Amino acid sequence: MRNYELVIVISPEVDGEELPKVVEKVNRFISDRNGIVEETEQRGRRKLAYPIKKFMEGDYILTRFKLEPKLVKALEADLTASEEILRQLIVKVGD
Repeated sequence: MRNYELVIVISPEVDGEELPKVVEKVNRFISDRNGIVEETEQRGRRKLAYPIKKFMEGDYILTRFKLEPKLVKALEADLTASEEILRQLIVKVGD
């Protein structure tokens, strides 16, 4: 397994009660595939540099996790298909 960091920008239409459910859905995707979620950090709502899907702000979430490299593409596809998530970035950490 490799270490990764995931940053997602969640739509501002997702209210405060629904936000943890979206984060839990992402964490469950990782853990269901024998990955390990090490840390999830909410960075708060921030203004975007440019509009994404006509939104000018979004909630930022940082997740550090371990997952098999062959499953990262499936995670990216799942995140892209989600309507609540405006953008995502997965970065490999270390070797």
